Amino acid sequence: MKLLLYSHFFPPSIGGVETIVLSIARGLAELRESNGAPQFEITLVTQTPAGNYHDSANPFRTIRQPGLLNLWRLVRTADVVHVAGPAFAPLLLSLLAGKPFVVEHHGFHTICPNGQLLIEPAGVPCPGHFMAGRQTECLRCNSSQGWIATYRLWLLTFVRRFLSAQAAANISPTQWLGDLLLLPRTVSVPHGLEAGEAISRPAPLPNTPVIAFLGRLVTTKGVRVLLEAARILRDQNRLFELLIIGDGPERRSLEQFVHDAQMDAQVCFVGRLSGPQVEASLARASAVVVPSLGGEVFGLVVAENMLRGLPIVASDLGAFVEVLGGVGLVFRTGDAEGLASGLARLLVDPSLATRLGNGGRERALHFCSKSRMIEAHARVYRDVYATAIS
Repeated sequence: MKLLLYSHFFPPSIGGVETIVLSIARGLAELRESNGAPQFEITLVTQTPAGNYHDSANPFRTIRQPGLLNLWRLVRTADVVHVAGPAFAPLLLSLLAGKPFVVEHHGFHTICPNGQLLIEPAGVPCPGHFMAGRQTECLRCNSSQGWIATYRLWLLTFVRRFLSAQAAANISPTQWLGDLLLLPRTVSVPHGLEAGEAISRPAPLPNTPVIAFLGRLVTTKGVRVLLEAARILRDQNRLFELLIIGDGPERRSLEQFVHDAQMDAQVCFVGRLSGPQVEASLARASAVVVPSLGGEVFGLVVAENMLRGLPIVASDLGAFVEVLGGVGLVFRTGDAEGLASGLARLLVDPSLATRLGNGGRERALHFCSKSRMIEAHARVYRDVYATAIS
């Protein structure tokens, strides 16, 4: 089967979409028929320039930044088209060419104009104005971008929704997201990860547990909420170290918040780290906090650290709750006191942290199985193609 995978973002760009699309493409390329022939002939199309990335190292063909005519040719020669996110060009061309196409949803772009399901710039979770038909409130949510941009995004949401409704299948990484999208022919396929070894952590230093955060330092990741919770813990005379791994536009203001709160002794910003450096830092961690305010359809950082055997404290976003499956602590999104309370439980009860870490790893090994993700995608493509030619 000739499979065209389209992802606007792809390595060397870094992000959750890039990680999952690369994993899917590599996994599908490894599938073989009983006679040894590949089950899928894969062409990956992206708008991301190659930079120093070596496409030849992958077991599939990669075409970068094709023109519209070239993309049309690629669509016409494919048996099935997979689009990572409701991108207009490949969806419209697939529809015009009469090719079966699959949309994998990595955001809220078919139900929210800003794709985050957040009221910006306040960072407050949106109650779903667009889908509830409250279009005046929906427009007001995004008015900070200017009315021309606001109306454009609002109108494009209708187009994305229409195109996705024509898809032969819509793939959602969580059932929670699928229930929000309300699109026809939706199937839930959790993101899959490599089952690495659980972190072997040295015995913690006396009275100095390490709490870690990993992610971009942007408003939606909720780092300010984490810092406010840290201030509460400090005022309770609890001893801890907060390790902030990552970088982003909010770093300067967050560092200023720490300085003004006189928490320089408790909080350490280490910036963006390489893979081995991340593992070395997390080997010291007692827990990982994921305090996102919104915009999360799965939560790779949650799943990755569950696989590491680290206990998770996360905001109660629907995707996080589903991935955790009851083997982590959750707090009300944006509630610094609730987060501080959850962290305090772990600080005073190391056995709870151990139970959550072990349970989380077992949950992730099953729920986030890479082989399960690859086979589920392959099954969707086979079913879609069989229906198309019948």
